[in-house]
Amino acid sequence: MNRTAVIRDALLKKGVDGVVISDLGNVRYLSGFTGSSGCIILAGREKVFITDFRYQEQAHLETRGFDILIEKGDRAELVIGKAKALGISVLGFESTVSYAFYRSLLRKGLKVKAVSNIVEEVRRIKDGLELKHIKIAVERAEKAFEAIRPCLKIGASERRIAALLEENLINIGCNKLPFDIIVASGRNSAMPHARPTDNRIKAGDFLVIDWGGESGGYFSDMTRTFLAAGRNISEKKKIYETVLTANLKAISTAAEGVHAREIDRAARDVIKNAGYGEFFGHGTGHGIGLEVHELPRISMSGREIVRKGMVFSIEPGIYVPGLGGVRIEDMVVAAKKGCTVLTGIPKKLEIIH
Repeated sequence: MNRTAVIRDALLKKGVDGVVISDLGNVRYLSGFTGSSGCIILAGREKVFITDFRYQEQAHLETRGFDILIEKGDRAELVIGKAKALGISVLGFESTVSYAFYRSLLRKGLKVKAVSNIVEEVRRIKDGLELKHIKIAVERAEKAFEAIRPCLKIGASERRIAALLEENLINIGCNKLPFDIIVASGRNSAMPHARPTDNRIKAGDFLVIDWGGESGGYFSDMTRTFLAAGRNISEKKKIYETVLTANLKAISTAAEGVHAREIDRAARDVIKNAGYGEFFGHGTGHGIGLEVHELPRISMSGREIVRKGMVFSIEPGIYVPGLGGVRIEDMVVAAKKGCTVLTGIPKKLEIIH
C-alpha cells in the first residue's frame, strides 16, 4: 500500500488540497523518520519533509521520495511558504497541533482547515510488515516476563518486579518501552494505572502486571493478574474468573464486521451480570501499533466497525476499592471470521506463594 497516495486521495473529501502532518507517529508512519522534530506536507504528487539542522543527516537516511527542507527559523513560516509555492489554496492541518502552531499558521495569510484522523484512519489496518513487528514486540514482552516470573512471590516489592521487567525488556532488544510498567498489589491493584511502589506482596493480595514490548517502533501491550495464597480468597477467585470469562467472551465476539460496541458489550454484560458492573469503568480495548493507544477504540462509545487487519487489546477488569483489582489483557488481530490472539501467556488463575 502506498501510504502517502491513500492520504492524498482522502484530501479532497476533507475539503483541502494539501495537508501538513505534524504528529510524530503519523510522520513516522508516512516517511520512516524516527526523530523528534519534523513534519510533512502532501499536495498532489508532491511530498515535502521538513526538519531542523539536528536531523539533517537522519532525514536523508530514513526518508525516501521526499523533498527535504531544513528549517532555519519559524517552522510555520516555512510550511506556509512551501504550501503557497505548491499552489495549495486550503491547507489542512491535524487537529492535534499545538495552539501556538495553529495561531502561527493563521498569521501567515493562507486559508487553513483542521482535519481529524486523516492518517490515523489508515493506520488502523496493519500490513504484513507491521504485523511482523507487533508479533516480535509480543514475543519480546513475553520472554522478558518469563525471565522474572520466579520473582512473583509473597514479600517481593512492586518496584523491584517492575525494575527487573524493564531491564529484561531493554536487554532483549526493545529500544523503548510503550509505557511505564504497572505492577500493583493489594489495595493498589484497584487502581487501573497504579505506579509501582515499595509495597510488598502480602498473603491474599492480587498482583496486576501490565507491560509491553517494542520492535521497529511498534508496541505490544498485555496484562496478567495473579493471586497470592492466603485465607478468605474465595471472592477474589470469583472476581478473577468473572474477568477471565469476560475476556474470553469479548475475544469470541471480535471479528470483521462487528461493531466495536458489541465487543465491549460482550465483556461488560458478563461483569454486570456477576454483580460487578459498577467496578468496570474503562473501555474494553484500544488499537495498538506505533502508539500504544490508537484507533480503533473498543468501548461503549466506540463508533467503528471492526475490519480485517485491525490490531487491538481486549482488557476487561474489575476494581474494588479496598479489596483489589483484576485485569486480563490480550492483543488480537481481526480476521474475516473471528480473530487471532497474539498474546500467549496462560490465563488460568495462578496462585503465588
